[in-house]
Amino acid sequence: MGHRLDNVVIEGNGTMNRKMVALVAGMVMMASAAWAGDAMNTSALHPPAGKQMALVRHDFVIPNHPWSKDAHIMARYFDSLSLQVGEEFRQYIFANQNAIYKTNLREWADRFAKAHHTALPAFYDPTGAFRAKVEADTELGKATGVHQTPTIYVVTNSPKVPYEQVLEQAKLFETIEKVKNQLPPEKAKKK
Repeated sequence: MGHRLDNVVIEGNGTMNRKMVALVAGMVMMASAAWAGDAMNTSALHPPAGKQMALVRHDFVIPNHPWSKDAHIMARYFDSLSLQVGEEFRQYIFANQNAIYKTNLREWADRFAKAHHTALPAFYDPTGAFRAKVEADTELGKATGVHQTPTIYVVTNSPKVPYEQVLEQAKLFETIEKVKNQLPPEKAKKK
């Protein structure tokens, strides 16, 4: 399933409530988000225990996209080298998506690997383990109402404000602050 990038620093205005986390479903390849309304399964929308804030990424295959699944599986291979290399691969693919086609995806991946002093093996998923993780993430996305990527939720441990979808990426920090302001004040910790 998804993996946490605990080293990611999310900057914004003010401090972040310890109970919040941004759940990012999907590889950022297409702009737009979908909402499934009342049919949404929210069981996956819970912040990790003890984390102030974390970026949680799930690989959601874009339906009917000619190379999305292959790119996700490649990203999982690069994750196996290091989560940072996997994340850099996702960003690289996103930045170059307009020049990538099913027929040249491998060339782009090989170029990325060379720039990172590694190689993408001819059979980068011989056991099918990376494919299985991508498919599990895609199923999780479907169960939580994801239809397109990116889909971003700000989630809390509060039953009053359990989650809010970020409809415009440019308003991520504004949404975090809005949700934070709707939460009850944190109780002072006992020493």
